[in-house]
Amino acid sequence: MAELRLQKVLAAAGIDSRRKCEELIVAGVVRVNRKVVDELPAFVDPEKDVITVHGKRIQAARKVYFLLNKPKGVICTNRDPQGRKKAIDLIHTSERIFCVGRLDVGTTGIIILSNDSELANKLTHPRYGLAKTYVVGIKGQITGEQIEKLKKGIWLAEGKTGRASAKILKRGHKESLIEVTIRQGLNRQVRRMLAKVGLPVKSLKRTRIGKLDARGLGVGKFRPLTKTEVAYLNKTTQVQRSAHNV
Repeated sequence: MAELRLQKVLAAAGIDSRRKCEELIVAGVVRVNRKVVDELPAFVDPEKDVITVHGKRIQAARKVYFLLNKPKGVICTNRDPQGRKKAIDLIHTSERIFCVGRLDVGTTGIIILSNDSELANKLTHPRYGLAKTYVVGIKGQITGEQIEKLKKGIWLAEGKTGRASAKILKRGHKESLIEVTIRQGLNRQVRRMLAKVGLPVKSLKRTRIGKLDARGLGVGKFRPLTKTEVAYLNKTTQVQRSAHNV
C-alpha cells in the first residue's frame, strides 16, 4: 500500500476528525513504530506500521454508513459539555462515527453518520454541490417575490449564496409551507436566507440528501445505507467535482 498521511489514517480508524487528529499528532501523543511523530506532514503505511495513540494501537476500522431521521433537540457533535442527547447516541454500532455535516438543534430530518472521513469531506465541501432539500414552516404568508429572491441567491456574511430551488407547498394567512433545495452547506444557511427576505422560520426539516430521503424512517430511527447508496454518494461527488473543474 502507498503511504498515506498520518492524520488521514487516524481519522479513518475512528480516532477523531482529521483536524483533531492533526492536533493529537502535534501534541506528541502519536507514535509510529514506537517513535513519537509530532510534526506534519507525516506519512505511514497502515498495513505495515504500528501506530499508537496514547499508547493504544489503532485498529483499521470497517467503514460504516447510516442514515438517521434526527429529532428536534438532538445535537450533531460528538461532545457536548451540556450533556444533551447526541445524534451518535441514537446509532447502535461498535464503530466510532460522526455526523457528516450538521443539522442545528432545532432542525429535524435526515443526516448521514459514518466513520469514512474521506467521503465526509467530499459530501460537506461546497465544490461538490450535493443537493439538500428542506421543508420549512413559515410564520405568515409568503410572496412570489420572496421565492424569486431565494432562487437567485441571498447575500450573507460569507458572500452571495448559490442559486436555490424554492417553491410554495402551502400558502396561508398564519403559516405557509415551502420547499427549499440548496447545494452549499453554510452554517444555518436556510434559516439565514429566509431571515434575509423577511420570513421567520417556525420549523425546518431536511427531507432529502441527493437521492436519499426519509421514506420509511421514523423520527429518531436509523438504518444502514445500502452499498448502492454509498456507491451513489461516491459517484455523485466525483461527478460534481469534474463539473466544477470544467
